[in-house]
Order: sequence, then structure tokens, then C-alpha cells
Amino acid sequence: MSRYEIAFSGRTVPGAQLDSVKANLAKLFQADAQRIELLFSGRRMVIKNNLDAVSAEKYRSVIERAGAIVEVVDMDAPVEEIELAPPPAAAPASASAQPPAAQAQGRLKVAPRDGYMAAFAAVDAPDFGLAPVGTDLQDGKPEAQAPRVDLSQFSVAPVGSDMGQAKAAPAAPAPDTSHLKLAD
Repeated sequence: MSRYEIAFSGRTVPGAQLDSVKANLAKLFQADAQRIELLFSGRRMVIKNNLDAVSAEKYRSVIERAGAIVEVVDMDAPVEEIELAPPPAAAPASASAQPPAAQAQGRLKVAPRDGYMAAFAAVDAPDFGLAPVGTDLQDGKPEAQAPRVDLSQFSVAPVGSDMGQAKAAPAAPAPDTSHLKLAD
């Protein structure tokens, strides 16, 4: 009995509004907006796996009605073996001492190790190299300078002198309450 997985890559049904599809999937999966945005990141994400054929078809149809296109993959299908090209031969030590004319000084030539890395073979990357262990890689900070402020016009008052503090208001006279009486 074959097992299937449901994978989503961010594709929507033709003519479907993206906001509507996101809202439908959020309701369907009971997920917050952050998780839904993660689904639409463009990467292939497996939503469910180890399903039988009937369950996989149910998932596909429900998600398609929500406006998204999913991929149903047979997990038991044989995997195609790909033979990678052998790695390039190492250059002799004398050749590595001087860079080739086509390669700029201080630039790194990237040799792909597999099919995925072959996409980065034409990248012009600087050859930064590695620093020895314990090396401080952060630039030194300049010593902080105190600002130059001219304070010659100011003086210090003697101890106990009046510095111009606000004086407390004099207490108001107590109101006359002689005419008031308490009733029994």
C-alpha cells in the first residue's frame, strides 16, 4: 500500500485572490498569520505525510477548494539516483601561489560540490580567509573625548547662600467659624 505526502509551494488556483486564499488556509488549518506567511514563503513545505490514497485526495481537494494548489507525492516511489561529477583536481602548489590572469587578485573561485551548489559557481566572492585563533576581529574604538565647554563665566556660590529657591507661601489665616453651631 502506497503512502503519500501533501506538499505546498505557495502556488494558488488561477484567478484566486492571494488574501482570500491566505484567509481560507488560516481558517482551514486554524493557524495564525505568521504560519500562513511561512507557507507562502516560496519554499516547498510538507503539510501532511504518511497518508493513504483516499486521505491524500481528500486533503488535495479541500485545499484546492480553499484556493491553493498542493502536490501529492508518492513516498514509496523509487528515488532516482543521480551520479555527481567528480570534484575538480586540486591545483599544484606553484599554481596557487599566483592567481590566473582571468581571476582577480583576492577573489575566491567557487567549485560546486553538487547540483545545488552549481548555481553559485559564477559568484564573484571575495576571499576573506580565516584569522588565527584568538585574533580580535572587531576594530578598536577611539578613546572618548570630553566635550570642550567654556565654563569661565560661571562661579560657585558659598555654602548656605540663597540659590533662588522658590519661597513657600505664607500660611493663610484660619477661617472664622464662631458663627457656626452644631444641631442636636
